[in-house]
Amino acid sequence: MTTATKIFALLGRSVDYSYSPLIHNAAFQELGLPCHYTVFNISDPELVGDALRGAKALGIAGFSVTIPYKKTVVPYLDELSEEAASIQAVNTIVNKRGKLIGYNTDIGGFAAPLLPYRESITGQTVSLFGAGGAALAAIKAFSQFFSPKEILLFVRDTEKARIQLAESGYDNSAPLTILSQESPEIIAGCRVIVNATPLGTIGNKGSAIPLDRQLLNPGQIVYDMVYNPLDTPLLQAAQLAGATTISGIEMLIGQAERAFTLWTGISMPTSAVRKALLQEIEQ
Repeated sequence: MTTATKIFALLGRSVDYSYSPLIHNAAFQELGLPCHYTVFNISDPELVGDALRGAKALGIAGFSVTIPYKKTVVPYLDELSEEAASIQAVNTIVNKRGKLIGYNTDIGGFAAPLLPYRESITGQTVSLFGAGGAALAAIKAFSQFFSPKEILLFVRDTEKARIQLAESGYDNSAPLTILSQESPEIIAGCRVIVNATPLGTIGNKGSAIPLDRQLLNPGQIVYDMVYNPLDTPLLQAAQLAGATTISGIEMLIGQAERAFTLWTGISMPTSAVRKALLQEIEQ
């Protein structure tokens, strides 16, 4: 690192497990860019504003933003992209000459691995567990790319979820129902089931899954946004049930690829990144 090195970082809480530094540093190294990606853990949400003001003062070039700060950062930014504004959640920040601009690359990153199944998803019921920034991005992606018959959102606090949806400006382009618990009849009819909660993450109730595993079946696509571990308890249960599975690694790479281009103006070398990531996971 030199005085010419551009610094990028992941902003979150308890995210030492993240693969984002490996992904972006592998890309920077592959392309010979004078950049370095690190992690900033912020345990107190009250300090997020201070962190962003400090980043602007220090000239940090950009951030990834993860749980639980995707919505927290919004008031401290100078500008939002159209997609970020549409759900009031940010996962990528670009420092453009002292102006912090928020983007959401989760929407496109989430949709990418589902696109091969678009025909079978269109007009069908889909479900999500969780109501944070990642879930809002998934809702937007379903509405924008797949035109489902209905979106079912399973949450612990239905009133809080309604408020978050209202604040995000959800436009009802696809019918959405908020529920507090699943039932066999409802889950059995879902073409896609998405885990947008931290359940299954290393260190966060690592053996738990967000629904009764007996409700999974071969006609479903089960998509876990958790990416560490790679083979989560939910994906293992889905595989045993004969369902099609999608790992959070796919979304991780997809959203990172879009963030990388926003920061650098060039395409991420995804083949080199995927190779480095899989080598790390295997080890």
